[in-house]
Amino acid sequence: MYELYSKNQIQERVKEIATEINNTYGDEQLTVIGILNGSFMFVSDLVRQLTMPIELDFFGAKSYMGRKRNPGIHFTKEFDIDLKGKNVLVVEDIVDSGNTMFVVLDNFSGREPKSLRLCTLLDKPTKREKIVHMDWIGFEIPNKFVIGYGLDYYGLYRNLSNICVL
Repeated sequence: MYELYSKNQIQERVKEIATEINNTYGDEQLTVIGILNGSFMFVSDLVRQLTMPIELDFFGAKSYMGRKRNPGIHFTKEFDIDLKGKNVLVVEDIVDSGNTMFVVLDNFSGREPKSLRLCTLLDKPTKREKIVHMDWIGFEIPNKFVIGYGLDYYGLYRNLSNICVL
């Protein structure tokens, strides 16, 4: 295991992304939907840097178990917020194949939000199977299996404050 991004590098990038989001939305209310489980640390750090009124919830979507992809996308948690007419920001830990985000964004767009944007901490474009537009990307990473800062391997390592290659 070796470090890909330090805690300080991550926190600096989160601040930069938050500034861009603040500039995009100004004082408009924002509905933030974090994708569980991996995005929880990123969501927590990001929303504390946002200055507009925020409505926050989480949505569960799963396509991996350990290093292996499950067949299909499984929704594991729904949220209670009505997205109709709202500015919605989906926050994800990592986009690799794009399959999960493609299905999630399609699901959310059917709920008629005013706007729907995606912020991901990590982008792994070499694994892309579905084209997904990402409005904010923390870091582009190589085709390596990463853990830490919310990302796991069979439920372990989410608590690391940095991002490492396993």
